Amino acid sequence: MTSSGSISYSEGAKLPPNAPEWAVSASERLKKRREEGYKSSCSPPAGVKNVLLHSCCAPCSGAMVEEMCSSPDLDKVTVFFYNPNIHPRKEYEIRKEENKRFCKDLNIEFVDCDYDSENWYDRMKGMEYDPERGKRCTECFDMRMERAALYAYENDFHAIATTNATSRWKDAEQVDASGYRAAERYEGVKYWCQNWQSDEMTLRKYEISAKERFYKQEYCGCSYSLRDSNEWRKANGIPNIKIGGDTAGLGDRYFSDPLVDAAEESQDVVDEFFAQANELAETGNDLKKRKDALKVYKDRRKNEKDDGVVNGFNNW
Repeated sequence: MTSSGSISYSEGAKLPPNAPEWAVSASERLKKRREEGYKSSCSPPAGVKNVLLHSCCAPCSGAMVEEMCSSPDLDKVTVFFYNPNIHPRKEYEIRKEENKRFCKDLNIEFVDCDYDSENWYDRMKGMEYDPERGKRCTECFDMRMERAALYAYENDFHAIATTNATSRWKDAEQVDASGYRAAERYEGVKYWCQNWQSDEMTLRKYEISAKERFYKQEYCGCSYSLRDSNEWRKANGIPNIKIGGDTAGLGDRYFSDPLVDAAEESQDVVDEFFAQANELAETGNDLKKRKDALKVYKDRRKNEKDDGVVNGFNNW
């Protein structure tokens, strides 16, 4: 890509002696690629030169932007911010402004779309108590991908992609399905599907996030995620999520240690969270059943708030 000469593939962070095996292996593979002159691992669809990258937040954007901007096959990458799901407005503005800053530093065009929250709530009616990764999340991805695809079609982009696909908190197949459905609406627009959750991408994502000291959000973004996360925390005697400020409800406010941050997105942590989230969702809007379900969690990981382990609580 030639439109942003200021970006380069950096050396990354030095790993400590006790770094986990996955991180050491990923770091060695990245180091070898740099020594060989570095060639981006991303493979855009055939004929794609201009990409509209839907971004959910700066932390999820870092490694994906780096890979795309380092690709010799691309001429232009534009970041598209359309996330009417994020609640409250204060949290939305924090995530948006940080994303804008990151793009400005790299001389990448940033498209600021409307905060279309009323339409988002209208579309989510009847799904207020769906579990994470359920039908509500599909509708949320659909809404955002549809808007990205329309903008891409109207502004001559060849493909769309989304940073939602980088997070292990998201079901990549669910995200990609929404992307494909949206792109199929418009002739000449493709959806770029790739494994953005590899160990190398995950390590780079957290190295970049630590280097930039990105704001560490404590929940997915929507009001229902905020509600369910705080209910879970209350049941476990954990402080509520804090919006903005220099202090998080639990753990660090900003990314600072790639390995600690990556541990919060380990597959074990993610699997445990969703197993419990699904149990809670089964109770629907029955307040008594929800309260009873939350009691079950009271003794799970009960020492985490005292022993300093915060995995899985504040890194989305």
